[in-house]
Amino acid sequence: MSDEITKEEIAQHYTAMGHSVELLDAGQPDDMEDADWTDTVSRNVEHLQLMVAKDFWTSEDMTAANAAIAANT
Repeated sequence: MSDEITKEEIAQHYTAMGHSVELLDAGQPDDMEDADWTDTVSRNVEHLQLMVAKDFWTSEDMTAANAAIAANT
């Protein structure tokens, strides 16, 4: 089994990061409890931090991910 990541897997990871950014940028939904939102923000920021640190990225733009991290920490 190879540890090398494919272009398709990189694209999937980048798409998932975009979903986290969109969720954080949208803000707390009206029907979500504050504690749940705090947990959601924490999990998504942690996800973005872990993913930005990966060494498999090529030319992907991390500006939105870094901005979402900075705005929510």
